[in-house]
Amino acid sequence: MELEDHVGDIIAKARKGLGINTNQAANAAELNLTNYSRLEEDGDLEPETNLSNLGKLLGLTSNKLSLIASGWRPDVDLLIYENIQQISTNEGMEVHCYLVWDEESLDAALFDTGWRPEPILKIVTKYNLHLKHLFITHTHHDHIAALTPIRKKFPNIELHSSSPNAPERQRNSAQKIIKVGNLNISSRETPGHADDGATYIIDNLKCPTPKMAIVGDAIFAGSMGGAHNHYELAREKVQSEILSLPKETILCPGHGPITTVGEQQLVNPFF
Repeated sequence: MELEDHVGDIIAKARKGLGINTNQAANAAELNLTNYSRLEEDGDLEPETNLSNLGKLLGLTSNKLSLIASGWRPDVDLLIYENIQQISTNEGMEVHCYLVWDEESLDAALFDTGWRPEPILKIVTKYNLHLKHLFITHTHHDHIAALTPIRKKFPNIELHSSSPNAPERQRNSAQKIIKVGNLNISSRETPGHADDGATYIIDNLKCPTPKMAIVGDAIFAGSMGGAHNHYELAREKVQSEILSLPKETILCPGHGPITTVGEQQLVNPFF
């Protein structure tokens, strides 16, 4: 699976988040405006690009930018887990949701819905799952487009979100731990990309790693979600609430490949 963002996307997100114009960035990179614009648009890195200066201007780590530009990809595979499914749907933009269940009770939790309910229902039926909880990472349309049909199919499903518009009983809180069979699910507030952004931590998974984080669009493999209006908040929340988790924690984003905390500490230019 391709990364959600190429090196130009990363640079553009940082530049826009900081309110820096393209002329300033092009000067720092020692590129003319045409070549700099091509860098942001296509990720084409000219040999003469001064990544060190550009990184300093944008608060990005230049050697990590070089890693992304050279073709780095994560080395993680969800197939090692029998009770976790990444479900991808595409309506002009691919988005992932995740279905996780306890192997003994077959109680299940869904994290976001993606565009369509059919792939979710197919897996629920295949494994005879009891879908009891729906956790929303944020309420951007691509992540909740199938919310209504899922609720109609499972009228007793319990919703969890950080939306200020949600009823009190559905709102996340740091003290709340949701049991799904033997699994424990807690939440952390990760606003920035979205005002109601939340990350969900799944504990008590079987080895090789007992912990997983469903992060929505807060962080991607090698990048982060766009946050033009709350850029510094977004970075701070990813650093404090996600990258503070154990290094082996698997990160499951809404777009692009899965990764780990340890990988992102090593390669993500934003951190």
